[in-house]
Parts: sequence; C-alpha cells; structure tokens
Amino acid sequence: MNIIFTNTSNMPDIDRPQLASKFIPDWYKEVESYVGGEKKPNGDAGTTATIKRCMPVFDAITAGYIITSPADVWVSLKEDGNQFFEWSALDLISFHPIDQAPNHPELKPHAYPKWVNHWSIRTPKGYSTLFVQPMHREAVFTILPGIVDTDEYYAPVNFPMVINDPEFQGLIPKGTPIAQVIPFKRDDWEMTIGGQEDLMMAVRNTQKLQTTFFDRYKNMFRQDKTHK
Repeated sequence: MNIIFTNTSNMPDIDRPQLASKFIPDWYKEVESYVGGEKKPNGDAGTTATIKRCMPVFDAITAGYIITSPADVWVSLKEDGNQFFEWSALDLISFHPIDQAPNHPELKPHAYPKWVNHWSIRTPKGYSTLFVQPMHREAVFTILPGIVDTDEYYAPVNFPMVINDPEFQGLIPKGTPIAQVIPFKRDDWEMTIGGQEDLMMAVRNTQKLQTTFFDRYKNMFRQDKTHK
C-alpha cells in the first residue's frame, strides 16, 4: 500500500514527513532493557524487563509517519493572560475559539491554537488516516486526535492543539514532531461477547506465555508492521 504526502506550501525544501521509527524519543533510547542491566527472572514469575522490552509500546512509538514543525514558534503571554504565538515562515498557527469546544476535556483558558499543516495526504481506496499526538513523547502541546478518510479527502488536515501548561512561555523549535500519521483500512465491525471457546483461547494464550521468561509476546504473537 502507498501513502502519498504532497507539499502544498510555497517552500520546496520544507521538511518532509518521515518514518515514526526515525523519531524514537530520547527517554526510550536511554532506558535499559532490564533493571540494573541484568536479564533474569525477578523471583515473582516475571523478569527484570523494563518498558523497553514492551513491544506494544515500541509498536506505538514507531507506527506510521511523523509530521514536524517546519519553523520555530515562540510562545509568550500577553498582559491580558492570553497566549501569543510568533513565527517567521509560512502560515503556521491559526485558532479555534473556545466556544467551538467549550467542554472538551483538554480545554485550557485560551483559544485552541492549530498547527497549519502544509502536507496533503492520500491513501488507497478504503483506507483512512488517524492523526494523533506523537505517542509516548514529552511535549509542550497536545494535538486533538482525529480520523480523516484520506482516500476521498486530499486537502491538508490541520491539527488543533492545546499548550499543556497555560503559563508556558518559550520556544517550540523547528523539527518538533507535531503529529503522528497512521493509515488504516476501514472495515465494518460488530461487537459480540465471547463464550467458553473464546475464554479457552485466552487461557491457552496465557498458558503459552508462561512457558518462557523473556520476550514472550514478541516471539510468540507479535506480527511485523512495515512502514517505508
């Protein structure tokens, strides 16, 4: 499958989207795979493995693609307490008034700033795109997640956000990851409640996991996810 990113700005050298796997956060790189560097059982039927051995976390961090800020943005507070954004390249920040989402759980005491995205995205027929805050990553801001049917809608999708600390003042540097882009296939789903057979399947999975100490899920169940 092919996902197409098209530059809609007037800057031919704007930073391109990249694989999320190119943006492994520093905290993840720095944490040891095993507590104290010792790969061993922990005396309680588990091991000393850390979050770095957790494949669901790794798969979340590396899923899809990352769009970055194409220029520096400086955030300050005006005398009236409202946030002020400054930048020198492109159309980079716009706003939604609080009235458009007055009870959103991410609401802060300011209008919702919005990253203006200069990349259109097109996916094959039947595929949509999930836009989320880059996962497991410390950030000054949080974008509001959204799903767009990018097999039909090709225009650039902008990213409403909140500044996590309403008192924050400082630099959001060029190259900061602003959105994680994850294409997925649409399908029709119907929920049912599992019965005895489903319970036994879950039990067998658990019992299989318990036959080894290390990298259980990774070696027994995880499937490769490829992004290029």
